[in-house]
Amino acid sequence: MAEKLPQTMSAVVISEPGGPEVLTIVSQPVPHPAQGEVLVRVSHAGVNRPDCLQRAGAYPPPKGASELPGLEISGEVVALGEGVDPGELGKRVCALVNGGGYAEYCIARPEHCLPVPDGLSMAEAAAIPETLFTVWHNVFQRGYARDGETILIHGGTSGIGTMATMLGKLFGMHVITTSGSDDKAAASREVGADLAINYKTQDFVEEVKKYTDGRGAHLVLDMVAGDYTQRNLDALGEDGRLVVIAVLGGPKSEINMAKMMVKRQSITGSTLRPRTNVFKGMLADELFREVWPLVESGDLRPVMDQTFAMADAADAHTRMEAGDHIGKIVLDMMSPAASD
Repeated sequence: MAEKLPQTMSAVVISEPGGPEVLTIVSQPVPHPAQGEVLVRVSHAGVNRPDCLQRAGAYPPPKGASELPGLEISGEVVALGEGVDPGELGKRVCALVNGGGYAEYCIARPEHCLPVPDGLSMAEAAAIPETLFTVWHNVFQRGYARDGETILIHGGTSGIGTMATMLGKLFGMHVITTSGSDDKAAASREVGADLAINYKTQDFVEEVKKYTDGRGAHLVLDMVAGDYTQRNLDALGEDGRLVVIAVLGGPKSEINMAKMMVKRQSITGSTLRPRTNVFKGMLADELFREVWPLVESGDLRPVMDQTFAMADAADAHTRMEAGDHIGKIVLDMMSPAASD
């Protein structure tokens, strides 16, 4: 250890399933890293929709994970478990974690950490892991995205949507997004979308067909499912791929299998949190090689919405669930008062 650590820490707990008001700050023992783990003094923690679902009782943490919410953090490695390279101590990192991010100290695995380069703030660093891991795996690994292709991204101004838009453009894709207002569509275009559709006033299927001269998109990244599924398939062209990463519109869909077969389309989907440590480590390694140079150069930065103090975690969840945010919401775990 490089320093003497405190015995206790402040943490945001879910006192009972419910609304944002059930988030409470309590004092808890500082966790100790087990074999192959590191302890991170948390600077900032990203706020994600799965945190809200967990708070509501709809998304329990996987076996062995912390009961505290928080799936991504930035901070400094301050203690090492057995078998961890001593060189990890003192590193400034951002990390994908299984839980526990809403606290002053959090357990992570070194293979799930990425180094924070100069020029990247700790708030920005905390806003990267969950969206970057999710988008890279689903768009590029499962969706087989290629340069020159057209991708339709639903929820264009969300954390996932903004990251998918930026990565799509950086890797040579044509990007179409959907949003729920003209202002959000304009914001999506500022992020980089070639075409931003207001789904409340425009039919996204027809708009995609117009943009592609009737060919349809190559790939759809969907968080809605439900009755969007057939419409997504209609917006896809031949050999199109639909990748589902959330079911905000409901878990069940009715589709026309004959139309899907004629166009040789495919549907896939995934959830990241329950995947193995080995899988996440391999994903982090690929991101370090393929994407991290863009972060180091400054070409890739997360779109930041608002930063809240740890004490204002309930307000952060309220903003997330209201859907008014553009980009990422983060918690400042070292600030006693709201930053914005």
